[in-house]
Order: sequence, then structure tokens, then C-alpha cells
Amino acid sequence: MKMFAYTLLFAVCSMGIVAQVNSQECLTATQDACRPNINKQSTTNTESSCNSRYGAIGHLEDDLNKFALTHIIKNFEYLLMSTHFANYDMNREGFHKLFRGYADSKWEKSIELMKHISKRGGKVNMKASIPATTANYELYEIESLAKALDMEKSIMNDAYYIHERAIRKLEHSHDPEISHYIEEEFVEKSADTIRELSGHVSDLSKMLGESQDNALSLYLFDDYLKNL
Repeated sequence: MKMFAYTLLFAVCSMGIVAQVNSQECLTATQDACRPNINKQSTTNTESSCNSRYGAIGHLEDDLNKFALTHIIKNFEYLLMSTHFANYDMNREGFHKLFRGYADSKWEKSIELMKHISKRGGKVNMKASIPATTANYELYEIESLAKALDMEKSIMNDAYYIHERAIRKLEHSHDPEISHYIEEEFVEKSADTIRELSGHVSDLSKMLGESQDNALSLYLFDDYLKNL
């Protein structure tokens, strides 16, 4: 029993020594930089060791950059939908307000993502190729709500993918801080947006189905959105 205890104690101490060595990379680099006859290599070692990179940011950096770019793309898509309802022909102030709000939210989230990447010592990279699209954003009222709902579900799936990678403990992508960030700032808030849009689609569908005057139903629903 004593032999087992000594063995276990030795193993724990050995692990502690290894952990201590690995956790002192910056200290070692700065000590080298302070020595006489400092050279360029010492400065490079300091820059590479004394930064805010930790965890699995190196494995999740590309995914986070793609997610930020997705939010920028969705911002422009929502702007197109918003301006369509703001012209003299459609003149739907409620729909314009709804989609402009979503556009602004996506832009703000893209900025937050880029700040978070930098906070974790990553590099912001928006050079990913944007696929060409022939999608139509000049839609009728209920179609635009349905398209927005599909867009939000797509964003949620992207958030799930990053979150799933970040919580896998047996892989190099395990990062509790990033998984918590994605869950708190994107998953929870996207769930509210999806619920809101699904409710709008359901309510407007019922109004159009039960009314003999679609123009009046659309006017009343647009007025409801305008006053939210």
C-alpha cells in the first residue's frame, strides 16, 4: 500500500514539474531577452511566447473567422430585404424596421466576434471566398419572413458546429471559454430570434388564411411590426 502511495506521489509530482515547465514559456523568453548581447531571435521568442493565445484558439480560429464573415454577409442580405420594403412601391415600415434591426444586429455580432478572436490572440482574416449567389431578396411579406427564419436557422447550425468542436474533450479543439462564449452570445440569442420569426410566420399565415381582404391583413400586420 505504501509502495502504491509513493508511486502515485511521484507521478503527481512529475506531472506538476512538466506543467510548471510548460507554463513558464513566457518567463523563459523574457529572461533570454534580458540577457546581454540580445539578438533578434530572443525578441522573436518573446513575441511568440508572451501573447494571449491559449486553449484551442489555433484549431478554432478559422471557424470563428468564417462565422464572423457569415454575419457580415447576413447583414447585407437583411439590408437588401429591408430596403425593398422601404421603397415607394412596397412602403412597409414595419417590415423595413424588422429587417433593418436584424441587419444591425448581425453587423454588431461580426464586430464582437472579431474582437473576441483578437482577445484570444487569434488573427482576424476575412479573405475567405464568398460564394456567388442568385438569391432573390425582393420578396413578398410572408416569403421574406420565411426566408429570414431559414437564415437564422442556418446561423444557429454554424454556432452549433463551433460549440460542438469546442466541447469535445478528446480532441485538440476543446476550449471551454469559446464554447461558453458561443453558447451565451449566439445560441441563446438566436433561439429568441428563431422563436420570434416562427411566430410572425404563423400569425401572418393565419391572418391571410382567415381574411377575405389580404391587403388589410398585411397592413395591420405591418402596423403591428412597426409598433413593436
